[in-house]
Amino acid sequence: MKKNIAVLSGDGIGPEVTAQALKVLKVVAEVYGHEFTYKEALVGACAIDATGNPFPEETELVCQQADAILFGAIGHPKYDNDPKAKVRPEQGLLAMRKKLGLFANVRPVKSYKALLPISPLKEEIIDGTDFVVFRELTGGIYFGQPRGRSEDGKNAFDTCTYSTDEIIRVSKLAFEAAQNRRKKVTLVDKANVLATSRLWRETVKELAAEYPDVELDFMFVDNAAMKIIQNPRDFDVVLTENMFGDIITDEASVISGSLGMLPSASIGLSRSLYEPIHGSYPQAAGKNIANPFGAILSAAMLLEYSFGMIEESKAINEAVMQAMNEG
Repeated sequence: MKKNIAVLSGDGIGPEVTAQALKVLKVVAEVYGHEFTYKEALVGACAIDATGNPFPEETELVCQQADAILFGAIGHPKYDNDPKAKVRPEQGLLAMRKKLGLFANVRPVKSYKALLPISPLKEEIIDGTDFVVFRELTGGIYFGQPRGRSEDGKNAFDTCTYSTDEIIRVSKLAFEAAQNRRKKVTLVDKANVLATSRLWRETVKELAAEYPDVELDFMFVDNAAMKIIQNPRDFDVVLTENMFGDIITDEASVISGSLGMLPSASIGLSRSLYEPIHGSYPQAAGKNIANPFGAILSAAMLLEYSFGMIEESKAINEAVMQAMNEG
């Protein structure tokens, strides 16, 4: 099989971990007789430095012409520490999601036997954890309008907005995933306070009728944040909006013992993007100490979700497990 992969290594440790994922993909291609071609492009702080734009048109074109996108990380201290910076690396990430129609982020959360002792949570709580979070990615408070500051700079405002179409398309993916898992979807929201959350509840409840084999329950986000730590094994498929998903998936990363272990897929209308959930971690850049497993497992998700290469994806997952078990 011939496939084109756009490679957006990004900033900080992004290039290092992406390089390891590419090594694995090249071996997979050799072993299974595939032909993968790679085209690199700039995104984030390095793109700002080179072009003034965190997601240049040239990069967008490379992504549009690819069958899938492998992404590293975005962010740099010189922008993080400057609250008045007009252009930021993270703007490139949001622009990429919007322009490429990456509407659903999929983040599996698992505990690994070899890593149980290094998790800050008790082993008996996290052992056997296996759930997946479906996070809506192009709506909500990160994209709503209007947003900005008052003329005197003393007031700021962000708008959270959702449509039923935005909710339905990510919810369908969550229900379909649940049908192949333990058949349970938990909608995480704040329906006791937010109008957008009440729309989510109404819409998802109606959609659930199309999936009678899947159990649906509801949980406020503050309660969910507590339950994920108290008893993560209770969860199967978690469905939520953009900001809540951003927060609880990072919270859930402590279950595996390392933020560097978690891969993710951002499902798009025509192509999808795959990335480890960790940031650019610039303090570790160039020191050869960054954990590449999140990037390697993201490559495994790329093979499964975009190319339908189930056996190849499984082989990568098993190799990562073996490497961890061997220390």
